[in-house]
Amino acid sequence: MTQRVKRSEVLTDLILEIFRFNGTLRETGDNLVRGLELTSARWQVLGAITMEEHNPTVASIARRMGLARQSVQRVVNDLVKEGLLICKDNPDHKRAKLIVMTEAGSEKYRLAGVRQHHWVEALSDNLTAQELQQALDLIRQLDQRCRKDLGK
Repeated sequence: MTQRVKRSEVLTDLILEIFRFNGTLRETGDNLVRGLELTSARWQVLGAITMEEHNPTVASIARRMGLARQSVQRVVNDLVKEGLLICKDNPDHKRAKLIVMTEAGSEKYRLAGVRQHHWVEALSDNLTAQELQQALDLIRQLDQRCRKDLGK
């Protein structure tokens, strides 16, 4: 077996493991925020909003998180109904509303963050910062290569 074939097989295994891990992360996230009336998807959208410098639109949240705009719109609609988000007129775009987190949304996100902090501390036990940084760097590099192939 050539080195190139072996590399391709290992990368395929890594990709499949990342897919499986993504599912595990979603399920774990759902468990972490269950008592807060959140889901991983709702938590992810709240997180994307906090990462933006200005109030985002649904499309900008979707781009940031690599999600379909329609799925983000459904989550945003649910969070608006629950009083965790509000939509405001966007002076730059007639139809694309700006998404703003309410105080209740900020508090839910804060509480989820406390739970996440305790969980990630336990998860990172016996791992070095260097090991984690190497994994992060590799995933970012692979993501950039895939984005390049997609023309992004």
